[in-house]
Amino acid sequence: MPPIVWIDGTYHDRTDAKVSVFDHGLLYGDGVFEGIRVYNRRVFRLPQHLDRLYASAKGIWLEIPLAKPALHRLVEEAVGKSGLEDAYIRLVVTRGVGDLGLDPRKCATPSIICIVDTIQLWSPERYEKGLTALTAATPISHRESLSPRIKSLNYLSHILAKVEGIAAGVDEVIMLDAQGYVAEASGMNLFAVTNGTLKTPPAYAGILRGVTRDAVIELAREATYAVEELPLNRYDLYTADEMFLTGTAAEIVAVTKLDGRAIGSGKPGPTTQALAKRFKALATRGD
Repeated sequence: MPPIVWIDGTYHDRTDAKVSVFDHGLLYGDGVFEGIRVYNRRVFRLPQHLDRLYASAKGIWLEIPLAKPALHRLVEEAVGKSGLEDAYIRLVVTRGVGDLGLDPRKCATPSIICIVDTIQLWSPERYEKGLTALTAATPISHRESLSPRIKSLNYLSHILAKVEGIAAGVDEVIMLDAQGYVAEASGMNLFAVTNGTLKTPPAYAGILRGVTRDAVIELAREATYAVEELPLNRYDLYTADEMFLTGTAAEIVAVTKLDGRAIGSGKPGPTTQALAKRFKALATRGD
């Protein structure tokens, strides 16, 4: 089934969905977005995603031209029109059409785009066997330059890190911050498991606080796993019993080799597998 695309009040299909070349989202990456999942036609944690979208917009001095309840209804309407049981939503707000200068005041009205489609990052085999990864030389952006808590349209540093992984023939990359601490994957949060305790970089340390990350922390604590949010370095990952990534598109996926080193047994571990099952149950019941 083709994707559904809503742009500023009008539905389109893939072939006629277009934005202006003068949109500052295109010209300067000036905008914010959310990736959201649908399971059994129910949108997973839409209020949390919208809260983050509006917070991101406020962080870049952008006023979304729809109230949050109206945007909530729009997303659910678009999902219904798509006819998809399970889907991926890309919700985008750009600064809108302006001129070739930087001044955001020249952009009269922000633009809202809602795409409902499907997504698959890796084959089922990669989920069964786990991912290979390397530590990228490209760091995440400095948190005082652009707060990583703003989910902006500028992902170039993450794309450059991804390119390093592609060139090296691995599935994914792990990015560090300017101080050399572990931050996140190219578009996912990261967990290490050591002696039954989940360890993950803290939200204040230069990562995007993921909706799936928060759900996994909730599930882990419900299952009586200890969870620690603390700075990690590469040694902490190399010597972990398990390592996994979380994200809206990825859900939960193990990393079984990093920088040529097997993580734990070199296979997805029991904690990762247990949490993946718990997450799937949570997502499919729509909590």
